[in-house]
Amino acid sequence: MTRQIDSITDLVKHIVREMVDDPDQVKVSTVEGSQSLVIEVSVAKSDMGKLIGRSGRNINAIRTILTAASATANIRTVLEVNE
Repeated sequence: MTRQIDSITDLVKHIVREMVDDPDQVKVSTVEGSQSLVIEVSVAKSDMGKLIGRSGRNINAIRTILTAASATANIRTVLEVNE
C-alpha cells in the first residue's frame, strides 16, 4: 500500500514541478486518513496562478489524473493546495 501511495505522490510532484517556474519550491506531503489519502501541495506564491490556472482548469486536470491513478490502486485521494 505504501508503495502505491509513494508512486501517486511522485506522480503529483512530477506534474506540479513541470508546471511551475520555481520547481525547487514545490512541496508535496501526504496525510493518511482512515478512508482516504490527502495530498497537500504547496508552491511559491508567484507560481500559484500557474498551478490553479484560469478558472481552476489546471488544478482540476491534476485532480482528474489523480483520481484515475488512485482508482487503479483502490485509494480515495483528495488534493489540497496550500498557500
